[in-house]
Amino acid sequence: MLTDTRVALPSQRRLAALADHRVFAALLLLAAVLRVVTMLGYRPVTLYWYDSFTYLDTAVHPAPSATFHPIGYPLLLRALLPFHSVELVAAVQHAIGLGTGMLLYAVLRRRATPGWASASATVPMLFDASFLRLEHAVLSDTQFIFLIVAGLAVLMWSPRLSVRAAAGAGLLFAAAALTRTIALPLLLLVVLVLAVRRVGRRPLAALVLAGALPLAGYAAWYAQHHSRFAISGADGVALWARTMTFADCARIQPPPDLARLCPNGTKVDAASEYVWAPGASLNLLPGDRFTHNDLARSFAIEAILAQPLDYLGDVARDTAIAFSWTPIPHPDRTTPAFGFKSGHWELPGQPLIAKVKREYDPDLRGLSSVSPYADFLIAYQYAAYLRGPFLGLILLLGGAAAIRRPRVALLPWAVAMGLLIGPVAGLDFDHRYVLPVIPIACLAAALAFRPSSGIWTEQGRIGTARRSLPPATTPRTPDMAALHRQADRCPPARCR
Repeated sequence: MLTDTRVALPSQRRLAALADHRVFAALLLLAAVLRVVTMLGYRPVTLYWYDSFTYLDTAVHPAPSATFHPIGYPLLLRALLPFHSVELVAAVQHAIGLGTGMLLYAVLRRRATPGWASASATVPMLFDASFLRLEHAVLSDTQFIFLIVAGLAVLMWSPRLSVRAAAGAGLLFAAAALTRTIALPLLLLVVLVLAVRRVGRRPLAALVLAGALPLAGYAAWYAQHHSRFAISGADGVALWARTMTFADCARIQPPPDLARLCPNGTKVDAASEYVWAPGASLNLLPGDRFTHNDLARSFAIEAILAQPLDYLGDVARDTAIAFSWTPIPHPDRTTPAFGFKSGHWELPGQPLIAKVKREYDPDLRGLSSVSPYADFLIAYQYAAYLRGPFLGLILLLGGAAAIRRPRVALLPWAVAMGLLIGPVAGLDFDHRYVLPVIPIACLAAALAFRPSSGIWTEQGRIGTARRSLPPATTPRTPDMAALHRQADRCPPARCR
């Protein structure tokens, strides 16, 4: 039987494709092992501040929060409620972290980024100890990061944005906004970038409509509970706190109703601390601080308009904390990095915590470290931490990619910058808020290594990659006439 050895069999092509991803597969396996070690090293989970118990309580009793926490993350917790296990919550979030790394890698390879660059872009997300801690805590950040990366992956998957893909991305960004409200201006930023890229009216309309409908539905539900059509009842309070670091009422000259919110001499070490400082002017008004949200927003806008340079200067100063080599506590009561420790920590004796224990997880208990797994993580975290200057270099590389290849790199780079500056502009800097920036910035930076000669086909493959295949893998149609002539000349006994 005659065969052409130059024809690549389907199984050979599949093996070649798998071999092309072997570096990332090895990284993913190691990252999974790290997450298992984290599960074994800290039990049950790292319950982070008071926010965690608020999320768990809202999961049992779904209702729009009048403060900082929309409904997105409690819905995930409610989906896991039948199992009554915060350890399962941690396991699911560790799986979401791995899935986020896979999405980053998939969209970069889809965009013809070399394998080494695509795999390298996932390393901070998969191996930074700060992400391990975040995934192991009852906090919304892991879900938020996944939704943002998924929304970008949908928008970047094909060279021509379809209406269906735009609608899917709109839903994902809306879900992100219902997980953390900082994604609200992010959705507007995405629409602006796509409009600049001229993706077309229909995809833009689909994105806006798909993003607006869930948000409008939630705002209507919020209005039923709080008599106000909104997503959050804390945006004005947060912006007011931001202005307390520079506001000068002698320059602002606010009307009497707003003058009650002027700085009164109370000093704290970070803008966000004014929200909780008992002596701050907002907290001296009658009633709960969040009942004055509209008044606080009006004062903040007056202050920013009267002192725009002071506002921008404070935002720039606090944003710069992200680029320090040694993590700077901000505010001082926080632990910006190296949070894995050895010991046992009991749950505070508060009514809400007792209620959560009764209704969500009866086995809920204080956090304990377990040797030798915790000992390994305590040592590991000092090496596995993305220092601030490296984040700056990644953002600079992403910016260069956005300039050279705006059609592919501008969108993720703009989203990364929005995630970096947005929280600081709206409230304050927090190292925890920097973490969502990292995978998006890595996505933009890796696109700098995308071959400039790549040409997209309708299936999304690159023409250069197809041309670079060795001749042995190129199927050839046999010359049947030549084969018949050879058979005529050659006796069967010699041609077997």
